[in-house]
Amino acid sequence: MEYKDYYRILGVSKNATEQEIKKAYRELARKYHPDAHAHSDPATRKAAEERFKEINEAYEVLSDPEKRQKYDQFGAQWQQFARSGGNPEDFWRQWAAEQGGPTGRVYTRTVSPEEFEEIFGGSGFSDFFEMLFGRGGIGGFGGFGPFAETVGGTRIPRRGQDAEQPITVTLQEAFHGARRVLQLNGERIEVTIPRGVKTGSKVRVPGKGAPGVAGGAAGDLYLRVEVLPDPTFTREGDDLRVKVPVDLYTLVLGGEVQVPTLDRPVMLTIPPETPNGKVFRLRGLGMPNLRHPDRRGDLYAVVEARLPQNLSERERELFRELRRLRSH
Repeated sequence: MEYKDYYRILGVSKNATEQEIKKAYRELARKYHPDAHAHSDPATRKAAEERFKEINEAYEVLSDPEKRQKYDQFGAQWQQFARSGGNPEDFWRQWAAEQGGPTGRVYTRTVSPEEFEEIFGGSGFSDFFEMLFGRGGIGGFGGFGPFAETVGGTRIPRRGQDAEQPITVTLQEAFHGARRVLQLNGERIEVTIPRGVKTGSKVRVPGKGAPGVAGGAAGDLYLRVEVLPDPTFTREGDDLRVKVPVDLYTLVLGGEVQVPTLDRPVMLTIPPETPNGKVFRLRGLGMPNLRHPDRRGDLYAVVEARLPQNLSERERELFRELRRLRSH
């Protein structure tokens, strides 16, 4: 099993700020996003998908201050575990010694969920967690699973913990909805990303979190969404803003221009003598509302004057004539 260095995966130092981590993640996510390699050869596409998964896994931990702190603390204990030859009993004996417990025998007292969380920081920590707990989740240590709780010799069922995983989508995917295929513990599942998701939205996947104990139900998986910046549109809640270049003649004399939207282009009437920077509101052409997808925000078209270039001498003369007329 391999210990994954999440800092190396994102290309940042261990002292990186939250902003530096987020910036690195966004750049890498754009580079290795499956959509960016849709037309690549199969080997390149597969390599990009694996890299994308690693990037998301690293960001899921390092973007959360609490998880990041526990990840940093656990790294040293992981080295100690590795030096012990990967033997769980030796690891627990060493940990017990640090806590002032007995060292002449295996330390087998039941660890509470709070203690377990403090030591290991929850789930989602890559291959070395699989070594510690096995692919089935907790209980990989045999008879002393950390969450096992008994009353009168009978194990009490306990629901598994919920888990989170970051996922990135384009603005187009947030508008139309999307599907993602995930590999979880060897299981291939297809997840639907609903229309209207925003950065910070969470998509619940029932029963795909950590497994339960003693027959308890599994927790849920929550996909934490980040919508990538779009080169054309700026999002403001459910509204969109777009810059529309308009030539000088149309601004002065009036006319029509084509405005892009996320589903189809529309024509916008420009009144005569429209000033540069004028904002036109196009109702119902923004993003769908997450709770009510049939309702949409508005699109705000911002006029940007496009001045004529490479004027002929005759055109220059006409502009000079216009200036003389306006000066009287």
